[in-house]
Amino acid sequence: MSRQFVEQLRDGDAIDEVYLLTEKQLRANRNGNPFLLLELRDRSGGIQGRMWNAGEQIARGFNAGDFVQIAGRVQMFQGALQVIVTEVTRAEQQKVDYGDFLPQTDQSIPKLLDRLRGYLLRLGNPHLRALAECFLMDDAFVRAFSTCPAGVKLHHAYVGGLLEHTVSMMDAADKLLPLYPGVDRDLLLFGVFLHDAGKTRELTYARAFGYSDEGQLVGHIPIAVAMLAETATKVPDLTGEPFPRELMLRVQHMILSHHGELAYGSPRVPMTPEAMLLHLIDLTDTRMHMVLRDLKEDRNNPSAWTPYNANLGRRIYKGGALGDLYGESGGGYD
Repeated sequence: MSRQFVEQLRDGDAIDEVYLLTEKQLRANRNGNPFLLLELRDRSGGIQGRMWNAGEQIARGFNAGDFVQIAGRVQMFQGALQVIVTEVTRAEQQKVDYGDFLPQTDQSIPKLLDRLRGYLLRLGNPHLRALAECFLMDDAFVRAFSTCPAGVKLHHAYVGGLLEHTVSMMDAADKLLPLYPGVDRDLLLFGVFLHDAGKTRELTYARAFGYSDEGQLVGHIPIAVAMLAETATKVPDLTGEPFPRELMLRVQHMILSHHGELAYGSPRVPMTPEAMLLHLIDLTDTRMHMVLRDLKEDRNNPSAWTPYNANLGRRIYKGGALGDLYGESGGGYD
C-alpha cells in the first residue's frame, strides 16, 4: 500500500499512516473538555490534527519529535484541511523510512553549490575571496550549509533550504547591482553568503527541524558573527596579511542588521548601502517564498483564497483567471 503523504490528502479521506509529530498541545474547548492539538508532517508538508476528548493520559504517550501512527479522517475547516484523529500511538522507529519525513529542496544541491562557489571565487576583493575560500575549504561547514533548512516553519523549511535561499539572493543581487553603482558588489555578495550562516548551528535538522541549545540561547545572528571572526583568523595563511579591520566591521554590520529593524531581531538597523540592499533582498526572497508556497500547497482547496497566513498578515488571492496560473500547467514557482 502506498504512503498517504500530506500533500495527497483530500477532504473526507480516511487516514491510517505514520507522521512526524512536530508539536503537541493539550487544550480545553469551550465546555472545558480537553482535546489534543497536533502538528503532523512528512516531507510533502504539514497538517493540523485534533483529537477530541483526549486527556493527559493519552497525551503522555508521545511527544513532539516522535513518529506517531495516526488513524482518523480528513475534513475541511475554515478553508484548510485538518485531521480529526481517533487514535494516535507512538510508531516503532525501526519501521520508519526517514526519507519520507524530511522535506528537501526541489533543486539540485550540487548545482546550487557550484553556483555558490562561482559567485564567491569570482570576488575581486582578495581579502573577501580568501575568507570565502576558508569557509569553502571547511568540509564540515559546507556539509552543514548544504543540508540546513533556512527556517523551521516560516520559509525554505526543508533540507537544502539555506543553500537555496542564499543562492536565490545572490542571483537577485547580481541582477540588481547594475542599478545601484554605489553598492560594493563583492561586499554585498559576501554578506548574502554569510548573513544566515549561523543557522547551521542554530537549527537542528538530522531528524526533525528545531533549535539547538546554542540556537535558543544565542541565535543565528551572533553565531554568524562569531563564525566570521573565527574563520578570519585563517585568512593570513592565504594572503600573508591580517584581514582589514574596516572590512571586518562592514561584514559584521551586514550580519547584525540584515533583519532590518530592531523589532524584528536586528541588533542594528542597516547603515551602509550594502547592508540596506542585503536586508531588502532577504525580505523579498523570504516573503515571495512564503506567498508562492501558500499558493502551491493550497492548490486543491476550492476557495479563491488561501487560508490566513499570520506571518504575512493576509490571505493570498488565487481565484478567477489568476487561479489558473497556479494549476498543474501554470507553474511559476517550481
